[in-house]
Formats: sequence, structure tokens, C-alpha cells
Amino acid sequence: MSPEPEKVAVDVEGRSLVLTNLAKVMYPETGFTKGHVIDYYLRIAPALLPHIAGRPLTLKRYPDGVTGQHFYAKHAPDHRPSWVRTERLYSPGSLSGQDWVRYVIAGDLPTLIWTANLAGLELHTPQWRLPHQGEPDLLVFDLDPGAPATIVECCAVALLLRPLLEELGLEPFAKTSGGKGLQLLASLSGVTAGLSSDQASTLARELADQLGREHPGAIISNMKRALRPGKVLIDWSQNNAFKTTVAPYSLRARSKPTVSTPVSWDEITGCERPADLVFTSDEVLERVAEHGDLLAPLTAAQPG
Repeated sequence: MSPEPEKVAVDVEGRSLVLTNLAKVMYPETGFTKGHVIDYYLRIAPALLPHIAGRPLTLKRYPDGVTGQHFYAKHAPDHRPSWVRTERLYSPGSLSGQDWVRYVIAGDLPTLIWTANLAGLELHTPQWRLPHQGEPDLLVFDLDPGAPATIVECCAVALLLRPLLEELGLEPFAKTSGGKGLQLLASLSGVTAGLSSDQASTLARELADQLGREHPGAIISNMKRALRPGKVLIDWSQNNAFKTTVAPYSLRARSKPTVSTPVSWDEITGCERPADLVFTSDEVLERVAEHGDLLAPLTAAQPG
């Protein structure tokens, strides 16, 4: 049998791409290859792209797979195709020594496939979209369990946080982190519409602090690692304009190709063991085919 070619020229919605090293194994435990990564992002794109459209993209790249070296890529590479959209944006503390980054702006299928071909397994974005830099359209809470706590305890905390958000007129939605945690997202609307990132961070911290006071044995809002064992950290800090969160439907660089997966409140209520809320790429494609995008309401009123 002939070996798979090192390079394959393809057309994606009228854009020319050369895909490379498709047989390279990205997830050794399962044999999931770079070709599988690209195929997953191609198939999940209708659900994924509305969530990242217009957002500056930070890639977590794994050129040698999940067991190899990795790095965060904010600056758009010089060798990018001419049709890849980029924007020069203020970004204090950049490792380049400059207070700006030329980001890739996500949102179209050719760019998504191009990033997958770069072994950009994970996609991370802020809570705002251009042209509204630093003006969030989402409020996010990252529920991070400290062992021996698990996502089961995160679900219990999510059920406590949900009514607090609803009292503010917000409708929270949930997704797994694709790792050990859970994330709640809500569109900023009503009394929270027009909040700055600083104001959104303050609001998120107030709610996290409130639950920490009410449930000190189970919840913390303090970032100190020494306080985390056995508790769930409500990380409110990802509402900062210069921080990012893993995107819905992004792969994660774990032993298996798990995905940051939207989940229902019934699934959260019924979660009894961590495995209940672990989903691989194939399972996520099946879920979307059956149920559609559970986070679709978050993209219903995108700023523009």
C-alpha cells in the first residue's frame, strides 16, 4: 500500500490550502491523527464558527502531538495565507516586548482548517468581538475543581450559581471545559448590557465571593492554589479583556480527543460521576447531529 502523501492540496470554500502530515498521530493513546483533527473541525464548523466569529484567536499548538512540546500562539505567523484576516490589537504584557499583537480573527471555515493544519488543537478566545474591543458580550464563570473534587462538585456549584444569574435577568448556559471542569456562560443583556470588562469582572467576582461565603467548605473565589484542594474555584478572572477561555467545541490536548462540550441543565443535575460529562470528538458530532447547538442562544444577537 502506498504511504499517505506528505502534502495534499485542497480547496475550502474557494480558498487554496496545502494540508501536511495528515497521518501524524496527535493523540497517541487513541491513534487520533492530524487528519482526524482537521476532519473534526471541518464537520463541527457549523456549530463552532458562530461562537468564535469576530474574536481574536489564541491557538494552543502541539506540533508533535499532545505528548510533545506545545506553545500558545497569539501572533499571526508571517507565512499565513493572504486571505487570513488579522488585526493589530492592544495587548499589554505581550511576550514580544510590545503592547500589541497581530491576531488572527476567527470566523470562517478556511481559516479554521488552516489553524487545524498548524496543529492548533485548542482554540481560545476572549469574551468580546470586534469591532467592540474590550466590550464583552458574554459573562463567564470557570468552575475548576481541586482534587479530590471533580466535575460532579462543579455541577453542584453551577446549580447554586444559576439562580443568582437568573435574578439578574441572565440566562446561563453550560459547557464542559473538556478537561476536569465546567464553565457557565451568559449573554450580557438587560441590566448587564453595556458592561465593560472591568465591570463584568467585578460582577462575576461579587457572585463568586457571595457563594464562597455561603458555602465555605465547598466553594472558593480566591485564586491561591493552597486553598483549592477539595473545593471548587469559581474563577471570575476570565472576564478580563485580555484573558481568554477555551471556545465551545474546541478539542482539548488530553490523552483522548475530548472536547469543550455544551451540556444541558438536565445533564448537570443528573451528573453522578466524572465520566458522565466527558465527551470525545465523535460523541460531540453525534450530539450536535441529534440536538443541535445547545449554546445557539448565545450567538443569536451578536454585536457588529
